[in-house]
Amino acid sequence: MQKEAITMDIKHESNKFFVERESDELASLAYTPDDEVLTVVHTVVSPELEGQGVGKKLVSKVVQYARDEGKSIDAQCSFARSVIEKHPEFQDVLID
Repeated sequence: MQKEAITMDIKHESNKFFVERESDELASLAYTPDDEVLTVVHTVVSPELEGQGVGKKLVSKVVQYARDEGKSIDAQCSFARSVIEKHPEFQDVLID
């Protein structure tokens, strides 16, 4: 059974990037901001969106946001860390 693709409108508010449909949150990446660092603490993707690259898109959004704000990322979330480590184009903002 094929999953219905959802339009990826990633929103950003309250220290979180997220995808929602009809006010239901289907995926999110939460971070804690500090002076120069965004600490990514949690990423979750609902079963209906799994396998569609939504988690990577959320990580990409937080990476771009960090660049735009002149901040680094401390990826405490194991999913976000693995995505960043697998993609050299994201590693410029990662701190060890």
